[in-house]
Amino acid sequence: MRILVIDDEPAMHESYRQSFAPKDKGESAALSAMAAELFGDDDDVAAPKTDSDAMAFELTHAMQGLDGVAALEKSLADGDPFAVAFIDVRMPPGIDGKETATRIRKLDPNINIVIVTGYSDFSPIEISKAAGPADKIFYIAKPFEVAEVVQTATALAGRWKLDIDLAQAREKLAAQVVELEEKGAELAANESHAVHIANHDSLTEAPNRLAFLRALTERSRGKERFATAMLDLDRFKMVNDTLGHLAGDEMIRSVYQLLNDAVPEGGIVARLGGDEFGILFDTPGEDAAVMACELMLRACSVTLKVFGHSIQASASMGVVVTEAEPVRDPVDVMRRADLALNEAKRAGRGVVRPFDESMDESIRFRRQIESGLSKAIAAGELKLVYQPIVAREGLEIIGFEALLRWNSPEFGPISPGMFIPIAEESNLIHELGDWVLDQSLNEVKNWPDQYVSVNFSPRQFRRQNFVGRVMEQVQLAGVNPARVQIEITETAIFDDADRAADTLYKLRQMGFRIALDDFGTGYSSLYNIRKFALDCLKIDRSFIDGMGRERESAAIVHSIIHLGRALGLGVIAEGVETDAQVQALRLAGASHLQGYFFSRPIDAIEARKMAEARFIEGKDDPGDGPALYDAGHQAGNGTHG
Repeated sequence: MRILVIDDEPAMHESYRQSFAPKDKGESAALSAMAAELFGDDDDVAAPKTDSDAMAFELTHAMQGLDGVAALEKSLADGDPFAVAFIDVRMPPGIDGKETATRIRKLDPNINIVIVTGYSDFSPIEISKAAGPADKIFYIAKPFEVAEVVQTATALAGRWKLDIDLAQAREKLAAQVVELEEKGAELAANESHAVHIANHDSLTEAPNRLAFLRALTERSRGKERFATAMLDLDRFKMVNDTLGHLAGDEMIRSVYQLLNDAVPEGGIVARLGGDEFGILFDTPGEDAAVMACELMLRACSVTLKVFGHSIQASASMGVVVTEAEPVRDPVDVMRRADLALNEAKRAGRGVVRPFDESMDESIRFRRQIESGLSKAIAAGELKLVYQPIVAREGLEIIGFEALLRWNSPEFGPISPGMFIPIAEESNLIHELGDWVLDQSLNEVKNWPDQYVSVNFSPRQFRRQNFVGRVMEQVQLAGVNPARVQIEITETAIFDDADRAADTLYKLRQMGFRIALDDFGTGYSSLYNIRKFALDCLKIDRSFIDGMGRERESAAIVHSIIHLGRALGLGVIAEGVETDAQVQALRLAGASHLQGYFFSRPIDAIEARKMAEARFIEGKDDPGDGPALYDAGHQAGNGTHG
């Protein structure tokens, strides 16, 4: 380890030589012990060791400050720097110790400086300011003890080595950070490019069908009225056939630019494929939407110059205006706009046609269903049936799910999968839901202690003061909230997770049971699900049905069961129909089972008998076969309450 000694007295140089002369092992050990006592544990001030376990020092002597500065410059140029410099304060006739230390510090920020003086009138503070930082400048008084000088040199040399190693490590780390940042920027750029490609049409750079559907979904959930238009070029195939596909591509690019310039402010023009474009824009009403479409149609009905050829462009448009309420299915909105576009083509092309419900046979049927459903409650056409929920061990009936059925005089039995979505699009869902809850509460009072599980649609769940309304009905019926299980879907809670979490917390505080229905079919976050106040997860019947045929379904079922157990939740397997499914689900750890293997949905009288019996008759072991299985029914009847 190299040490620089700067002093104008020859006797002092001799003292340094004797101090740093090689010692025997006993002396070296004593010095190491003194170092540990003075500067802390050896681990904190680790110094390099020679083969003899003692630090070797190489001294360079200078009689004046300028000589010392020159020696330092040479050492740096040679790439062999000093670890420590011992500097006398007064060295006439040259520069003093303060100036020497200042110049040395400017040349080498890493060197440790020790000021050695026998005078009491020098200012350590001034020297520290000039040659600091303070943790790299130290002081020893003359005359010094050999051990004091050697120990100081040993500790500071060790520290100098550590500082050098640390600086190199930091430099290496900084280089790695820069490299990582560069790679991160490259990955971000690649990701951005990939996202752009995934959402844009390669020919026109317009948003593509995926981006259009995403934008349509966002607008469908908003609070503003908007228009969705579909545009198709007239006789585009003729251009491709006569002038070639390159001319057709150029025409597509030109039409897109014309549409993009003419779309109302804030609107979106997307290329959906071929010569079809989708357009979204806000509008105050249908008349304004049709007018805006006519302006866009006029803008692109021009003569285009394509590769020296004149092409007369024209197009047809269909448009549908979507109200803020209720929330519409984006795919259905596009379907309606397409129906309007087809009508425009049938009308002779080059025109705009707004959507009319007469264009859609299915809409007329939906209106008939809606009209009939509004009268069904008063006419006594609705009824509830109940399907038992059994515990895995012992197959005890612990509850019943209330399922709604409608037998229409006009259409006959109608699946809940058909009439519930129609009710969901109107305020009928609230009237229907209130009736179902009232009927369920009246019936649960006839059972010994089982609970009733009632389905609530997303729109019901988002209803203003939902908790208060449910609690009011339960109190009026005189039913303990603990005997009511509220079933909701993932869609209901994840549309507005914060509000849903607050609602579920209030319901749980009041004593209600909470089940997350059809789990695994939605888009729930496994991280966020922890914050919801739930009692159990219900595995969707589609996964149970696929367990014996699809490895994926079995894996999903096992994952949901393990997730539920990890979160301290019950897990109800719906749609259980076979003994093999029962055995597999029990082994997997499902806490409760429900399905046609145990019982079809039954009327209130039969449900009371089962509730009184408490256990599935004759089924001490699931292998005994179904007691109340009705082979004439199918599991997919649809459920809702």
